[in-house]
Amino acid sequence: MFMLDFFKTKPLLSNEDTEFQIATFKWLLKNFGGSDFHDTTVLILPTEEFFPTKVETADEAAFETFNSVKKYAGLQNWPCLLIAQEEDIETRVAPTVSIQNAPTNPLGTFQATGSNEIVITYNPAIVNNPSLLVATYAHELAHYLTGSSLEEPPGGWDNWEFATDIAATFLGFGIFMTNSAFNFQQYADIDSQGWQYNRNGYLSEQEHIFALSIFLQLKGLPIELALKHLKPNLQKLLKKSMKQLSQTTIIQELLDVEYEPPTHTEALN
Repeated sequence: MFMLDFFKTKPLLSNEDTEFQIATFKWLLKNFGGSDFHDTTVLILPTEEFFPTKVETADEAAFETFNSVKKYAGLQNWPCLLIAQEEDIETRVAPTVSIQNAPTNPLGTFQATGSNEIVITYNPAIVNNPSLLVATYAHELAHYLTGSSLEEPPGGWDNWEFATDIAATFLGFGIFMTNSAFNFQQYADIDSQGWQYNRNGYLSEQEHIFALSIFLQLKGLPIELALKHLKPNLQKLLKKSMKQLSQTTIIQELLDVEYEPPTHTEALN
Protein backbone atom coordinates (compact mmCIF):
# COMPACT_ATOMS: atom_id res chain seq x y z
CA MET A 1 0.00 0.00 0.00
CA PHE A 2 1.33 3.42 -0.97
CA MET A 3 1.52 6.02 1.77
CA LEU A 4 1.94 9.78 1.49
CA ASP A 5 2.95 10.55 5.06
CA PHE A 6 6.46 11.68 4.16
CA PHE A 7 5.34 14.65 2.06
CA LYS A 8 6.45 17.95 3.58
CA THR A 9 3.32 19.66 2.31
CA LYS A 10 -0.24 18.40 2.47
CA PRO A 11 -0.75 15.87 -0.33
CA LEU A 12 -3.16 16.79 -3.11
CA LEU A 13 -5.27 13.69 -2.50
CA SER A 14 -6.02 11.41 0.41
CA ASN A 15 -4.24 8.05 0.64
CA GLU A 16 -7.46 6.30 -0.40
CA ASP A 17 -7.97 8.46 -3.50
CA THR A 18 -4.31 8.19 -4.46
CA GLU A 19 -4.38 4.41 -4.16
CA PHE A 20 -7.50 4.28 -6.34
CA GLN A 21 -5.81 6.32 -9.05
CA ILE A 22 -2.71 4.11 -8.99
CA ALA A 23 -4.84 0.96 -9.12
CA THR A 24 -6.90 2.38 -11.98
CA PHE A 25 -3.85 3.34 -14.03
CA LYS A 26 -2.45 -0.16 -13.45
CA TRP A 27 -5.74 -1.61 -14.68
CA LEU A 28 -5.71 0.65 -17.75
CA LEU A 29 -2.07 -0.08 -18.57
CA LYS A 30 -2.58 -3.82 -18.16
CA ASN A 31 -5.68 -3.96 -20.34
CA PHE A 32 -5.27 -1.04 -22.76
CA GLY A 33 -1.60 -0.08 -22.61
CA GLY A 34 1.21 -1.40 -24.75
CA SER A 35 2.36 0.48 -27.83
CA ASP A 36 -1.09 2.03 -28.26
CA PHE A 37 -0.47 4.06 -25.12
CA HIS A 38 3.30 4.41 -24.94
CA ASP A 39 3.94 5.10 -28.63
CA THR A 40 0.68 6.47 -30.05
CA THR A 41 -1.32 8.31 -27.39
CA VAL A 42 -0.59 12.05 -27.18
CA LEU A 43 -1.78 14.92 -25.02
CA ILE A 44 -4.74 16.43 -26.87
CA LEU A 45 -4.70 20.22 -26.77
CA PRO A 46 -7.51 22.76 -27.27
CA THR A 47 -5.87 24.18 -30.40
CA GLU A 48 -6.59 24.40 -34.11
CA GLU A 49 -3.88 21.84 -34.67
CA PHE A 50 -6.16 19.23 -33.11
CA PHE A 51 -9.55 20.71 -33.97
CA PRO A 52 -9.14 22.64 -37.24
CA THR A 53 -12.54 21.94 -38.78
CA LYS A 54 -14.67 24.92 -39.78
CA VAL A 55 -18.39 24.26 -39.59
CA GLU A 56 -21.55 26.22 -40.25
CA THR A 57 -24.10 24.61 -37.95
CA ALA A 58 -24.26 23.29 -34.40
CA ASP A 59 -25.04 19.80 -35.69
CA GLU A 60 -21.93 19.85 -37.86
CA ALA A 61 -19.85 21.04 -34.91
CA ALA A 62 -21.16 18.23 -32.72
CA PHE A 63 -20.47 15.48 -35.25
CA GLU A 64 -17.11 16.79 -36.47
CA THR A 65 -15.88 17.15 -32.89
CA PHE A 66 -17.06 13.64 -32.08
CA ASN A 67 -15.18 12.20 -35.05
CA SER A 68 -12.02 14.02 -33.98
CA VAL A 69 -12.25 12.80 -30.38
CA LYS A 70 -12.95 9.28 -31.58
CA LYS A 71 -9.87 9.38 -33.82
CA TYR A 72 -7.55 10.69 -31.09
CA ALA A 73 -8.89 8.05 -28.70
CA GLY A 74 -7.85 5.39 -31.21
CA LEU A 75 -11.45 4.22 -31.59
CA GLN A 76 -12.14 5.47 -35.11
CA ASN A 77 -12.94 1.94 -36.28
CA TRP A 78 -15.22 1.13 -33.36
CA PRO A 79 -18.84 1.40 -34.64
CA CYS A 80 -21.24 3.56 -32.68
CA LEU A 81 -24.17 5.91 -33.23
CA LEU A 82 -24.14 9.54 -32.05
CA ILE A 83 -27.53 11.07 -31.24
CA ALA A 84 -28.50 14.52 -30.00
CA GLN A 85 -30.75 14.55 -26.92
CA GLU A 86 -33.90 16.62 -26.71
CA GLU A 87 -33.43 20.25 -25.71
CA ASP A 88 -33.42 21.03 -21.98
CA ILE A 89 -36.49 22.65 -20.47
CA GLU A 90 -36.30 26.46 -20.44
CA THR A 91 -36.14 27.30 -16.73
CA ARG A 92 -36.64 31.07 -17.05
CA VAL A 93 -40.34 31.70 -17.58
CA ALA A 94 -40.19 35.46 -16.87
CA PRO A 95 -37.46 38.09 -16.29
CA THR A 96 -37.44 37.47 -12.54
CA VAL A 97 -39.04 34.02 -12.38
CA SER A 98 -37.35 30.67 -12.95
CA ILE A 99 -38.32 27.07 -12.36
CA GLN A 100 -36.43 25.55 -9.44
CA ASN A 101 -35.12 21.96 -9.59
CA ALA A 102 -36.25 21.53 -13.18
CA PRO A 103 -35.01 18.26 -14.67
CA THR A 104 -32.16 18.60 -17.16
CA ASN A 105 -30.65 16.13 -19.55
CA PRO A 106 -27.22 14.68 -18.78
CA LEU A 107 -24.26 16.05 -20.70
CA GLY A 108 -23.88 12.71 -22.44
CA THR A 109 -24.86 9.05 -22.18
CA PHE A 110 -23.46 5.69 -23.25
CA GLN A 111 -25.58 2.64 -23.97
CA ALA A 112 -24.98 -0.82 -25.34
CA THR A 113 -28.32 -1.99 -26.72
CA GLY A 114 -29.65 -5.53 -26.71
CA SER A 115 -28.51 -5.92 -30.31
CA ASN A 116 -24.96 -4.86 -29.32
CA GLU A 117 -25.34 -1.47 -30.98
CA ILE A 118 -23.42 1.27 -29.19
CA VAL A 119 -25.28 4.55 -28.80
CA ILE A 120 -23.71 7.75 -27.46
CA THR A 121 -25.83 10.85 -26.91
CA TYR A 122 -24.95 14.46 -26.20
CA ASN A 123 -26.81 17.44 -24.78
CA PRO A 124 -27.21 20.10 -27.53
CA ALA A 125 -26.72 22.80 -24.88
CA ILE A 126 -23.00 22.01 -24.62
CA VAL A 127 -22.16 22.38 -28.30
CA ASN A 128 -21.32 26.06 -27.75
CA ASN A 129 -18.80 25.01 -25.09
CA PRO A 130 -16.14 23.11 -27.10
CA SER A 131 -14.05 22.11 -24.08
CA LEU A 132 -17.04 20.62 -22.28
CA LEU A 133 -18.18 18.89 -25.48
CA VAL A 134 -14.79 17.24 -25.97
CA ALA A 135 -14.66 16.17 -22.31
CA THR A 136 -18.15 14.67 -22.57
CA TYR A 137 -17.28 12.73 -25.70
CA ALA A 138 -13.98 11.56 -24.17
CA HIS A 139 -15.81 10.25 -21.11
CA GLU A 140 -18.45 8.39 -23.12
CA LEU A 141 -15.87 6.89 -25.49
CA ALA A 142 -13.82 5.85 -22.47
CA HIS A 143 -16.96 3.98 -21.39
CA TYR A 144 -16.89 2.20 -24.73
CA LEU A 145 -13.24 1.21 -24.37
CA THR A 146 -13.26 0.15 -20.72
CA GLY A 147 -16.59 -1.64 -21.07
CA SER A 148 -14.81 -4.15 -23.30
CA SER A 149 -12.46 -5.20 -20.49
CA LEU A 150 -12.60 -8.77 -19.24
CA GLU A 151 -11.33 -7.51 -15.89
CA GLU A 152 -13.45 -5.24 -13.72
CA PRO A 153 -12.02 -1.88 -12.65
CA PRO A 154 -10.61 -1.42 -9.13
CA GLY A 155 -13.46 -1.73 -6.64
CA GLY A 156 -15.71 -3.42 -9.19
CA TRP A 157 -18.12 -2.08 -11.78
CA ASP A 158 -19.74 0.14 -9.13
CA ASN A 159 -16.62 2.31 -9.54
CA TRP A 160 -16.82 2.29 -13.34
CA GLU A 161 -17.77 5.95 -13.68
CA PHE A 162 -14.80 7.11 -11.60
CA ALA A 163 -12.44 4.82 -13.50
CA THR A 164 -13.93 6.10 -16.76
CA ASP A 165 -13.05 9.70 -15.91
CA ILE A 166 -9.45 8.58 -15.34
CA ALA A 167 -9.57 6.55 -18.55
CA ALA A 168 -10.47 9.70 -20.50
CA THR A 169 -7.24 11.28 -19.23
CA PHE A 170 -5.39 8.04 -20.04
CA LEU A 171 -6.60 8.49 -23.65
CA GLY A 172 -5.02 11.96 -23.77
CA PHE A 173 -7.91 14.24 -22.84
CA GLY A 174 -6.73 15.28 -19.36
CA ILE A 175 -6.70 19.02 -20.09
CA PHE A 176 -10.32 18.94 -21.22
CA MET A 177 -11.40 16.75 -18.29
CA THR A 178 -9.67 19.03 -15.78
CA ASN A 179 -10.85 22.33 -17.24
CA SER A 180 -14.46 21.19 -17.46
CA ALA A 181 -14.70 19.55 -14.03
CA PHE A 182 -16.09 22.76 -12.51
CA ASN A 183 -17.66 25.60 -14.46
CA PHE A 184 -18.54 28.95 -12.93
CA GLN A 185 -20.29 31.48 -15.15
CA GLN A 186 -21.66 34.95 -14.65
CA TYR A 187 -24.51 36.09 -16.83
CA ALA A 188 -26.30 39.36 -17.48
CA ASP A 189 -28.97 40.65 -19.81
CA ILE A 190 -31.39 43.56 -19.94
CA ASP A 191 -33.52 42.50 -17.01
CA SER A 192 -31.44 40.12 -14.91
CA GLN A 193 -27.95 39.17 -13.85
CA GLY A 194 -26.35 36.58 -11.63
CA TRP A 195 -24.15 33.51 -11.66
CA GLN A 196 -24.41 29.79 -12.13
CA TYR A 197 -22.12 26.79 -11.87
CA ASN A 198 -22.11 23.15 -12.79
CA ARG A 199 -19.92 20.13 -12.26
CA ASN A 200 -19.02 17.70 -14.99
CA GLY A 201 -18.01 14.11 -14.42
CA TYR A 202 -17.32 12.20 -11.24
CA LEU A 203 -13.89 13.35 -10.10
CA SER A 204 -12.91 16.59 -8.39
CA GLU A 205 -10.54 19.11 -9.97
CA GLN A 206 -7.78 17.83 -7.69
CA GLU A 207 -8.38 14.24 -8.78
CA HIS A 208 -8.34 15.24 -12.45
CA ILE A 209 -5.09 17.16 -11.89
CA PHE A 210 -3.48 14.15 -10.25
CA ALA A 211 -4.51 11.90 -13.15
CA LEU A 212 -3.15 14.45 -15.61
CA SER A 213 0.14 14.55 -13.69
CA ILE A 214 0.44 10.77 -13.89
CA PHE A 215 -0.24 10.89 -17.63
CA LEU A 216 2.38 13.58 -18.24
CA GLN A 217 5.05 11.73 -16.31
CA LEU A 218 4.21 8.36 -17.84
CA LYS A 219 4.59 9.93 -21.28
CA GLY A 220 7.67 11.96 -20.32
CA LEU A 221 5.97 15.21 -21.31
CA PRO A 222 7.02 18.63 -19.92
CA ILE A 223 4.62 20.35 -17.56
CA GLU A 224 4.74 23.48 -19.73
CA LEU A 225 2.85 21.65 -22.47
CA ALA A 226 -0.20 21.42 -20.23
CA LEU A 227 0.18 24.51 -18.02
CA LYS A 228 -0.62 27.13 -20.64
CA HIS A 229 -3.88 25.40 -21.51
CA LEU A 230 -5.20 25.02 -17.96
CA LYS A 231 -7.38 27.49 -16.09
CA PRO A 232 -5.20 29.80 -13.95
CA ASN A 233 -6.44 28.35 -10.66
CA LEU A 234 -5.45 24.86 -11.80
CA GLN A 235 -1.89 25.66 -12.82
CA LYS A 236 -0.65 25.85 -9.23
CA LEU A 237 -2.32 22.51 -8.46
CA LEU A 238 -0.58 20.87 -11.40
CA LYS A 239 2.83 22.15 -10.28
CA LYS A 240 2.19 20.80 -6.78
CA SER A 241 0.99 17.46 -8.05
CA MET A 242 3.91 17.02 -10.45
CA LYS A 243 6.38 17.81 -7.67
CA GLN A 244 4.77 15.39 -5.24
CA LEU A 245 4.69 12.60 -7.83
CA SER A 246 8.39 13.11 -8.57
CA GLN A 247 9.12 12.38 -4.90
CA THR A 248 7.59 8.91 -5.14
CA THR A 249 8.11 5.66 -7.04
CA ILE A 250 4.58 5.73 -8.46
CA ILE A 251 5.58 6.38 -12.07
CA GLN A 252 8.22 3.66 -12.15
CA GLU A 253 5.72 1.30 -10.56
CA LEU A 254 3.26 2.08 -13.36
CA LEU A 255 5.90 1.84 -16.09
CA ASP A 256 6.65 -1.68 -14.85
CA VAL A 257 3.07 -2.81 -15.53
CA GLU A 258 2.99 -5.34 -18.36
CA TYR A 259 0.32 -5.07 -21.04
CA GLU A 260 -1.78 -8.22 -21.40
CA PRO A 261 -3.60 -8.11 -24.75
CA PRO A 262 -7.04 -9.73 -24.65
CA THR A 263 -7.34 -13.18 -26.15
CA HIS A 264 -11.02 -12.65 -26.97
CA THR A 265 -13.70 -10.01 -26.60
CA GLU A 266 -16.57 -9.97 -24.19
CA ALA A 267 -19.93 -8.22 -24.35
CA LEU A 268 -20.05 -4.79 -22.75
CA ASN A 269 -21.34 -4.57 -19.19
